[in-house]
Amino acid sequence: MLSFSSLSSGPVGVFDSGYGGLTILAKIRELMPHNDYIYLGDNARTPYGTRSFEVVYEFTLQAVRKLFELGCPLVILACNTASAKALRSIQQNDLPYLDPTRRVLGVIRPTVESIGALTATRHVGVLATPGTILSESYPLEIHKLFPDVQVTGMPCPMWVPLVENNEFASEGADYFVRKYIDGLLSQDPEIDTLILGCTHYPLLLDKIRRFTPSHIRLVAQGEYVARSLKDYLSRHTEMNSRCTCNGHCEFLTTESVSKFRESASVFLHEQIQVRSITLE
Repeated sequence: MLSFSSLSSGPVGVFDSGYGGLTILAKIRELMPHNDYIYLGDNARTPYGTRSFEVVYEFTLQAVRKLFELGCPLVILACNTASAKALRSIQQNDLPYLDPTRRVLGVIRPTVESIGALTATRHVGVLATPGTILSESYPLEIHKLFPDVQVTGMPCPMWVPLVENNEFASEGADYFVRKYIDGLLSQDPEIDTLILGCTHYPLLLDKIRRFTPSHIRLVAQGEYVARSLKDYLSRHTEMNSRCTCNGHCEFLTTESVSKFRESASVFLHEQIQVRSITLE
């Protein structure tokens, strides 16, 4: 076991490969505004979606260790690729040695739990990064809870770069948004529920709505993850008591502070203080 302070109290850690997790953080803060949070974006090494399982696992573990060092008793992987490729290994193999009193949670399970009540045709589509689609995490998790639901996935390799480079509102983004939606629906026209399986995608929501038939329900993850976290903390009082509540939020990035601050303001609609760190 490493030298973290066991049973410490501190902020909830929220980790993402870039800016996308800010959409999760915003919903969590909206539901639980009094908690303290540390957001860590590994913007210098984004995107994770095209990286190997081994690399995503190593990068995610570095981030979890950093957030533990900063006192977080609970870390949310607000990144679908990290949740798909690294969460299980960290929970099963690393936590017992890092600190078995702390917790690491992902965003896929809370999203999946909502699906059964949303789809009438029992045909669900998933738009996500190539890494998340390749992992098959969504069909595997959905079939555990809802074995009758047919799941079709579509990798969207251009969407994260569009968001990370602040091009999501441009006319040029229209082509790639329409391309992946049309490709998915051509594979399964019976889809009536569409999971946005990447936390960056809410920034593309207006365009996604424009190119998605009106009868299809779009499932963005933020509200589901936020509700799931609140429920988790209410059921695990020992963990809830360790999450400090001063309403403070700290932002960390592995890239330049000015770039992160400028881009984050688009997601959060507020001015923030940012600190640059290195993960290793």
